[in-house]
Amino acid sequence: MTSRVESVGGVPIRLTQERWRHIVDGHPEMVGERERVLETVRAPDFVQAGDFGEFIAIRHWPATTFGSKFVVVAYREIDQMDGFVLTANLARRPSGSRRVVWTG
Repeated sequence: MTSRVESVGGVPIRLTQERWRHIVDGHPEMVGERERVLETVRAPDFVQAGDFGEFIAIRHWPATTFGSKFVVVAYREIDQMDGFVLTANLARRPSGSRRVVWTG
């Protein structure tokens, strides 16, 4: 099942079943966090620039399966009409070394 949300840039971002399997295979702690991943892309606290043209949406969630964590979602905007989630994970804190490109 493919889910779609709009990024802060107004681009529809897809989360495909294949990408979701990739996420939970690499980050088993993400099982059960799919809705938080989508909501983080739709309404992040801030967005950072990635190393290869992708964006990194970050949102703090006071109560996840593992307590208070940041959901970190890397996604790519192909053009104004399409984009997709690359990966996602939980973090204790966001990277302090990446450039912030959007703040809510």
